[in-house]
Amino acid sequence: MILECAKFIGAGLSTISILGSGVGIGIVFNGLLIALSKNPSAQKELFLYAILGFALCEAIALFGLMVTFLILFGF
Repeated sequence: MILECAKFIGAGLSTISILGSGVGIGIVFNGLLIALSKNPSAQKELFLYAILGFALCEAIALFGLMVTFLILFGF
């Protein structure tokens, strides 16, 4: 009983990384919009960097989700 409760609490706490990833993605695209408003001629290069930042932030969210599933269904 206590182990099951601790498992759910740990799984809930491990989803905090998904929230942080969402904030990070917002910051990446906010920076893209600001940079494009200042220098529209560099659109292609800036977009590639934004997609790279998005992919790295999304990878952190997927790692957090993997840890959540390992806590819930692995033990």
